[in-house]
Order: sequence, then C-alpha cells, then structure tokens
Amino acid sequence: FVLKKEVYCSRGEEQIELKQETDTCMVVPVDEQTERKPFSCVICKKRLSFKSVFDIHMRTHTGQKPFSCVNCGKSFSQNQHLTRHMMIHTGEKSFSCVTCGKGFCQKRLLTKHMRIHTGVKPFSCVTCGKSFGYKRTLTQHMRIHTGEKPFSCVTCGKSFGYKPTLTQHMRIHNGEKPFSCVNCGKSFRHKPHLSQHMMIHTGEKPFSCVNCGKSFRHKPHLSQHMMIHTGEKPFSCVNCRKSFCQKRLLTKHMMIHTGEKRFSCVTCGKSFGYKPTLTQHMMIHTGEKPFSCVTCLKSFSHKNSLTQHMTRHIVEKL
Repeated sequence: FVLKKEVYCSRGEEQIELKQETDTCMVVPVDEQTERKPFSCVICKKRLSFKSVFDIHMRTHTGQKPFSCVNCGKSFSQNQHLTRHMMIHTGEKSFSCVTCGKGFCQKRLLTKHMRIHTGVKPFSCVTCGKSFGYKRTLTQHMRIHTGEKPFSCVTCGKSFGYKPTLTQHMRIHNGEKPFSCVNCGKSFRHKPHLSQHMMIHTGEKPFSCVNCGKSFRHKPHLSQHMMIHTGEKPFSCVNCRKSFCQKRLLTKHMMIHTGEKRFSCVTCGKSFGYKPTLTQHMMIHTGEKPFSCVTCLKSFSHKNSLTQHMTRHIVEKL
C-alpha cells in the first residue's frame, strides 16, 4: 500500500502547496498534513497552520469585524486593516516617493505611484498587446475587445462599459446639471460643456487657422473653416452630386429634391424649406421693417429691397 503524496514548499513556518516538486521543496506524506495544519475550517474544509490565521479566516465566513475605529466607528476583520485606516485620521503617511516626495499611508499605493516615474506598465492586453500601469485600467480596456457593458441604466436599459459613462447618462433622466457657470449661472450635465461655455465670457478662442489666423472657440468649427482653404467638400448630394463643406448645408440642399417644407407660418399656414425664409415671411404679418435707408429713413422688410432702393439715391446724385 502506497501513501499518496503531495508537494509543499517551505516558507518559514507556512506550508504552501505546489503542483510539482522542485529543489527548494520537500515531499510530505498526506498523513502528516494534520500535524502541519491542525486547524480545519468546518465550512470550506481549508486547513491552516496557526490558530491566529484560523481565527482571521473564520471571519470571512462569519462576517465578524471586531476591530473598530474610535474616530468614525468603521469596523475591520483584521487589526492591521484598522491600523492602516487610522492613518486617514492621523494624516500619517509613512511611505514617501524618493522622486517627488509625495507621501502615502500604504506601501502598495506608493508602489502604484512609482509607475508614473518609472513608466512601468506590468499589465498587458493578451489581444492587442497594449500595456497599462494598473490592473483596473486593463480590465476596462478589455471591454473594448469583449464588448462587455456591465453597467445598465435602470430607466431605459441602455448599457455602458464604464460606470462614469452610466453616471453621465443618468443625468438625461434625472435632469441633474451639476456644473454651473459662476458668471451667468447656466448649468450643464458635463464638465467639458461648461469649459466650452466659459469661453463665451472669457473671449478665449484657442483654435487658430494656420492660413489666415482666424480663431475659434471649438475645434470642429476650425475644422469646418479649414475646408475654405483646402476646398474640401466631403458632403455630397446623392441626387445631383453637388458637394458641401458642412453637413447642415447638405441637409438644407436636400429639401430642394424632397420638397420638404418643415417651417410653417402659424398665422397663414404657408410652409417654407428654410427657417430664415419663414422669418422674413412673418414680417408680412407683423409689419416689421428692420432695414432702414440712412438717406431718407424709409424702411423695408427685406435687405435686398433696401439694396435696390439705395440705387435710386446713387442715380439721383449722378
């Protein structure tokens, strides 16, 4: 009769099971396991060498947290966890970065921080090979390949790959706009939208044309402007092949072919393909004449009517 044998690696007083025997390991008969690990968990059958380790292990099943913080009352299952927690209240930061001097209350946080200086990225994507400094960043990246979207909206069911994206989406339903302008009080759902809005007050136009020097608040506006210089017209009509530099201009043009007239007069019901045309039409009903002659002060509803009128004064002077 041959006793079954398992391999354990000696590390101090602790015995760690290995899959194969090495030079640093010793073969231990199964019958001796009880002597080496006399404390057995009745719930998961795990065997442990020391009673102190056994007591800590049992708390994973019972949920017991006997170590409490005297400041905030938060409880912990292990004394060392409480010790680390206390540094939040004391402000103690025992671990300092030798490069920039920044302090941390835990060694693992310092280890993570050091990757900023060393550039070490130990977590690599098995699909595309891209590397990351933190495991959670790799986990998030993997969702690009797997298509996993674990965060779902309870209102409409739409799913997202990242929790912050879900948080932003929820503002559509709850109407929350946490980012407010200190100048005019206008609120926004997203911080980038507030940043763009602030340029109205500051007059900042950070995007400049390299050809003519004209500046813009938003990058898409600069991209559209650049087409004037390049002559690029990426939006083409499928009916007549006429091209445009902006999508909105193509949309307007398409109404010629479709006959769509979505702007209607509330007074007489007449419809128009373009909003400016409706605006001009409304002056018939309101009697508004915003274009005035500087010579005789006669007013007109349309600018082209004023232009035609001005030619009379020019002829008179001749």
